[in-house]
Amino acid sequence: MSKNIQRCSWVNLSKPHYVDYHDHEWGVPVHDDHTLFEMLILEGAQAGLSWETILKRRAEYRKAFKGFDVKKCAAMTDAELEKLMFDEGIIRNRLKIFSVRKNALAFIQIQQEFGSFDAFLWSFVNGKVQKNRTKHIITSPESDAISKALKKRGMSFVGSTIIYAYMQAVGLVDDHQAGCFRAKA
Repeated sequence: MSKNIQRCSWVNLSKPHYVDYHDHEWGVPVHDDHTLFEMLILEGAQAGLSWETILKRRAEYRKAFKGFDVKKCAAMTDAELEKLMFDEGIIRNRLKIFSVRKNALAFIQIQQEFGSFDAFLWSFVNGKVQKNRTKHIITSPESDAISKALKKRGMSFVGSTIIYAYMQAVGLVDDHQAGCFRAKA
């Protein structure tokens, strides 16, 4: 894509990986449980950090967490998780690392209860992408409800602000700014 195309103002055009993320992933509706799990873990890892920090380490996260295979993450042992504390390719925060297994177990329970995580997640927006072109927000009633439901099921690093960013990342909400080539009417 050309640099002359109008994008959201937060996109740093000097960082090709960021431009690619904006142009091809951010705000695109995701219905694949594998990708939904990956993005949930990555958004949780971002807590207190910049998205770019996590985005640049995405390949290392995939290696560390078994390609984001939810069943393999759920089966990770304490020893495997402790070993990741020495992995310089990921954020070495013990709570975040151990939350991957905890969240994987809850994710599987949700899949069993609803048939898929996708069905569970998209039910909060009645299966329709929410659009926001006018204001910058960091939470919504939907992110509050999803956060509450995930916490009730035992997940960590799923506060409303993290979940709103997750909703943007997996396309439940389309927050592309007016004028951005990705903004749909």
